[in-house]
Amino acid sequence: MKPADVEDVIESNLEDAEATVTHARDKHDDDHLAATVVSPVFEGMALVQQHQQVYDALGDHMTTDIHALELSTYTPEEYEEHEG
Repeated sequence: MKPADVEDVIESNLEDAEATVTHARDKHDDDHLAATVVSPVFEGMALVQQHQQVYDALGDHMTTDIHALELSTYTPEEYEEHEG
């Protein structure tokens, strides 16, 4: 699955999400992806719950099309602080 396709699936299935997906650094194949997902839905959720929201948005793609996914999740405010 191409990174842009993964972005589309996440953004289509997770409310107000902005996803950036790339091939993971330091990996020698195209099966390892890295995703940064920003959504207000994550407000007040533990990190595990945030990641579960993304996995739920990806649905069956996590078991059929995506081999490995490095995941970073942020609320919009957290992302501004992180990038600021």
